[in-house]
Amino acid sequence: MSNQVRVAILGATGAVGTELINLLIERKFPLKDLKLLASPRSAGKKVTFQDQTLEIEAVDDNSFDDVDIVLASAGGSTSKQWAEKIVAAGAVMIDNSSAFRMNPDVPLVVPEINPNDVHNHKGIIANPNCTTILMGVAIYPLHQIQPIKRVVVSTYQSASGAGARAMEEVKTQSEAILKGENPQPEILPYPLAFNLFPHNSPLMDNGYCEEEMKMVNETRKIFGDDDIRITATCVRVPVLRAHSEAVNIEFAQPFPLNKARDIIAQAPGVKLVEDWQNNYFPMPMDATGKDEVLVGRIRQDLSNPNSIELWLCGDQIRKGAALNAVQIAELLVHDN
Repeated sequence: MSNQVRVAILGATGAVGTELINLLIERKFPLKDLKLLASPRSAGKKVTFQDQTLEIEAVDDNSFDDVDIVLASAGGSTSKQWAEKIVAAGAVMIDNSSAFRMNPDVPLVVPEINPNDVHNHKGIIANPNCTTILMGVAIYPLHQIQPIKRVVVSTYQSASGAGARAMEEVKTQSEAILKGENPQPEILPYPLAFNLFPHNSPLMDNGYCEEEMKMVNETRKIFGDDDIRITATCVRVPVLRAHSEAVNIEFAQPFPLNKARDIIAQAPGVKLVEDWQNNYFPMPMDATGKDEVLVGRIRQDLSNPNSIELWLCGDQIRKGAALNAVQIAELLVHDN
C-alpha cells in the first residue's frame, strides 16, 4: 500500500460515517482519493470535504475498483453483502459491524492494545464493539503489568450506539415529555428520554444480551487471553454520544492504587480525570468530542483486596467507532 491512499467510506451518511470524514481531515490522513458510498436513497447528496464538494454514490459491484481501504460502517448485513467484492477488488475492509469480529481469520484490533495483529489480515480487519474498545484501552495497561483474572463491568450507553436517528429521537422525546406529551418510540424499543433500560440487543439463552457477550468474547480475543473471566451488564441511558462504564478488576494479588494511577495516567489513548476534593470524575459531557478515554475514581474494592475499581467515559462515535477505524487504517499505511 502506497503512502497516498484511495479510501471509500461505506455508510458515509450515518453518524459514524460523518465522523470518519471529519477524522480523515483532522488527522491529515494521506488521501489520494475519497469515495463516499451509501444506499440508493442517499445517492446524490452532497458533502463538503476540505475545499471539495463530494457526491454520495450508491454502492454497486464496481464501487471498490481502484480503492485501497474501505471504512465500512453500514451495519453487519451490508458488510457481509459487500465483503467478498471488496476483498476481490484488492482492498482492505476495516469493518465497524459485528459481522466478522469473532471470525478466527479476521484480526480484531485496538491499536493501543494489539497493533501487530493488522499484519494477519486476509482482506478484512474488524473494529471492536464500542464498549469493548473503551474498556480495553483503559484496563489493558494494567493487564500488561499484572494479568487480570476477572472483570465485572456495568455500562451506561448513549443513544449514539443505535445511530443518528436514535440520537434525534432522544431529543424529540425530551421536548415532548417537557410539554406533558407521551412520545412513542420508533428507533429504540422504549422511550429513552428521562429513562433507562437494559440494552435492547437480542437476549441469549444464558440470560445475557448480545451486547454483553460482545464485551466478554471480544475482550478475550483482543487481549489474546481466553482465561479472563468477564461479566457485563449493559444499559441504555439518556445521553447523546458518550458511553460510561463502571469497571471492577480482579488480579491474583493486590494492585497498589498509586501504581495503577500512574500507569493509567501514562497510557496511550487515556486521560486521567480525578479531582477527589471536588468529587469530579469523568462525565459524558467532558468525553464528547474527545479522542481519549477519560478514566478516574480509581479506588480499592473494599470487598476484595485483589480488586480495584475505576470509572470511565468515552465518545462512542469517535474512539468507540470512527477513530479506532482510522487508527487501524493509519497502521496499514505506516507499516508499508
